[in-house]
Amino acid sequence: MTLPQQDDAALYVGLDVGGTKLLVAGADADGRILRRVKQPTPLALDEGLDALHRMIETVTGGREITAMAAAIGGPLDWRTGVVSPLHQPEWRQIPLAAIMTERYRCRFHVDVDTNICAVGEYHFGGLQAKKLLYVTLSTGMGGGFLVDGQVYRGKDGEHPEIAHQSINFRCSRPERVTCECGGPDCLEALISGNGIRRVYGKPAENLDEHEWAEVAYNLGQGLRNLAALLLPDVIVLGGGVVLGRGEKLVAPARRIMAEHLHIVPAPEVAISRLAADTTIMGTIAVAMHGLE
Repeated sequence: MTLPQQDDAALYVGLDVGGTKLLVAGADADGRILRRVKQPTPLALDEGLDALHRMIETVTGGREITAMAAAIGGPLDWRTGVVSPLHQPEWRQIPLAAIMTERYRCRFHVDVDTNICAVGEYHFGGLQAKKLLYVTLSTGMGGGFLVDGQVYRGKDGEHPEIAHQSINFRCSRPERVTCECGGPDCLEALISGNGIRRVYGKPAENLDEHEWAEVAYNLGQGLRNLAALLLPDVIVLGGGVVLGRGEKLVAPARRIMAEHLHIVPAPEVAISRLAADTTIMGTIAVAMHGLE
């Protein structure tokens, strides 16, 4: 990966464009956040873009921007910068990269949030492994896989969907296991925030110990598959479900993975040290280092 020339006057801007919130931050040449602002995501496209421009002005104070990056939900084309995030119905085929480069005259990168998070973990999370897999458990489930710091992409440059693997699961309510993708037995349908609500009829924070044991078992089986297929050096876990339960979820999942994994070595499995800042730090890392 070719690093951009940096100096003390460099200013990098990151945009976390979510379905419910917008977060914009400015950082210096070392990746230190100088200022950040957050607000709810407007429903209308024009209002959303206007809000981003105001927030960028706030964090930069009108200073020249060295480079920018954005994390947003898919689907999108990371090469052209055209985005159509599912959870923002008015954002369809929006040329976000063209809009931002025309206005700010600087490099601009955009990718799905899980890839951005993986890059953030690689550069700022203290686990700069040769093969790093980031997995998030929040409202949904997703992941980003890096090889030597670069995002691994599938056929035609598409984003691999690790959440939609089928596992041999344990669940006291199997009739409620339905995935939004339409496929059977998906891991996301069992352990994501939405999946937990459908299966157990309550949010993750209200699960009892037996229910958490099922979630941990299913997570462990999913990690086993990922470890066997991708052979990562480290798997970093983030997202609200993981951060809320912590090692009480991760420790048994790690154990299940190791017990069921044969032939290939078990990777390190760690909770994200960046926690809730993973996405915004990922945008800063991508602004600094790019996606290729």
